[in-house]
Formats: sequence, structure tokens, C-alpha cells
Amino acid sequence: MSSATVSMHGARPNYLAGALYGIAAVTIWAGWMSVTRLGVTTSLTVTDLTMLRFGTAGLLLLPVVLRQGLATDRIGWWRLMVLICGAGAPYAVIAAMGLRFAPAAHGGVLIPGVMPLLVAILSAIFLKEHFTRSRKVGYGLILLGGMMIIGLSALLPGPDHTIGHLLFLTGAFIWACYAVTLRQTRLGALHASALVSVGSAVIFLPFYLVSRGLSLPPAPWHDILFQALFQGVLATVVSLFFFGKAITYLGASAGAAFGALVPALAALIAIPVLGEIPSLSDWTGIIAVSAGVYLASGGPLRFPRKKMRPSSS
Repeated sequence: MSSATVSMHGARPNYLAGALYGIAAVTIWAGWMSVTRLGVTTSLTVTDLTMLRFGTAGLLLLPVVLRQGLATDRIGWWRLMVLICGAGAPYAVIAAMGLRFAPAAHGGVLIPGVMPLLVAILSAIFLKEHFTRSRKVGYGLILLGGMMIIGLSALLPGPDHTIGHLLFLTGAFIWACYAVTLRQTRLGALHASALVSVGSAVIFLPFYLVSRGLSLPPAPWHDILFQALFQGVLATVVSLFFFGKAITYLGASAGAAFGALVPALAALIAIPVLGEIPSLSDWTGIIAVSAGVYLASGGPLRFPRKKMRPSSS
């Protein structure tokens, strides 16, 4: 068996594992858009959700930080702060605030849809990463599909939507910084999730106490419990672990490209949860994004060659 064949067979399990981790992570993110929008428009505030998210996750992952440390001797304080800001409380506040001003579908496109493009740019600048033609086509399809899903409403003037879109794009940028920095640090997925969660809880707690005090949010207890479990366990611990594993297998730009699946999954989740039926242009965009994320993530395009029959003399 040739070395090229061995390399190809060895790459397939890595891609499959990375793809499964990436899809699992973005499924949770897609659900987060709807769950968070429900929370901030009903019984809870942005600060309530952020504290429930990182307070819960910080307590769960504190033993990991106590055991493995802050890793500042390897990654430095500034990289640690980039990780905390990019995927921690600052990102959560920015994204949740955006969901107060603009629809969840727009957030599902402008954060994870734009983020792979930003990661690719940052990876090319700081990691000297090069991209194949198929990945470049994939990024183009992601952009095209995202614009189809957003629709013309995103281009119309309106203070609420404009503020929301700017917040979404800011969230996409700082998450891209997180993805590239995570690749540089080579931290384990669980360790990185623990640093983000515990660091966010420590930094955000004083701000929350000043604004809320020691009283619980004036919301039904089942809403608080549900948001604590979803935000603190699934959206933070589980999804960040899966995302970190995807980057470990596929690289920063390829792993981040799976975020572009969030618009498609968010649209599907919104059907039973919110009763929102995607339009024809939305479905067209979903197909374009799905094809684009496959190409941008490095999905194999090779087909098995037919064996040539020996010609008879």
C-alpha cells in the first residue's frame, strides 16, 4: 500500500471525528439562539442569563482549573483573556443583547455564518494558513447562503435591526479570535472550556451583584432551572468541549467552518419551537450554506476510481 493511500485512509477517521464533534457543537449553538431569545424577551434579562450560564458552568468546571491550573506559564495572560472574552461572558452578553434587537435567524447567520470567514482571515495572517480552491469556494457559498437567509430585511434601515446586526458581527469577530487563539495554545478542549467558564464567572460576578444584588431573578423557578441547565451545561461545557475537539481534529479554520451550519439548524429548530416556517429563499440559503461548510471544513471530494481492466492483446 502506497504512502499516499495510507495518508488518505488515516485522514478519513480524523475528518469524520472532527465533523461529528463540529455538528454536535453547532446543534447546541443553533438551539441557543432560540432559547436565549425566548429568555431575554420573556422573564429574564441578559445579565441573568449570562450569570446562570457561567455561574453553573464555573462551578461544574472549577475542579478542572484547580487540577490543571490557569496555564499562564504556557499561554500567557493575554491569550487567557482572549479565550475568556472570545467565548465567555463578554461574548455571551454581546450576542444576547443582539438577540433583543434583531431576530434569532439573523443572529444565527451573522455570528456563526460570518465567523468562519473571519477565522480564515485571522488564520492566514497569524497562523500563515493557506486554503485550497475548494475551501475558497466553500467560503463563498457560506457568504452567499447567509445573505439569502438574512434576506433584504437585513439591508433595510432600522435602528433596532442595525444595532442587533452590529452586535452580532462584533460577537462573530471575538469568537473568531477565540478560535484562532485556541489553536495556538493547543489546550485540551475540557481545560479550555474550564478556563473560559471559571474566568467568566469570576469576572462577571461583581458586575452582576452590583446590578442585581443577592436576590434571585423574578422569574418562574422552572425557567431559571431550564436556562441554568441549557446555558450552563449544554451551551457552555458541552458545546465548547465539542468545538475544541473539532478544532483539534480539523484545524482552526476548518473546525470553525461548521459554525456556518447554525443558520440551517436554527431554521429547522425554529419550526417546532417557535412555529417559524422558512421561506423558499431561506431553504435555498440553507442548501448553499450546507454545501459551503462541507467544502470549507475540508470535506473530501475524491471518489473511488474504477479499476482499469487489463486490455487483451
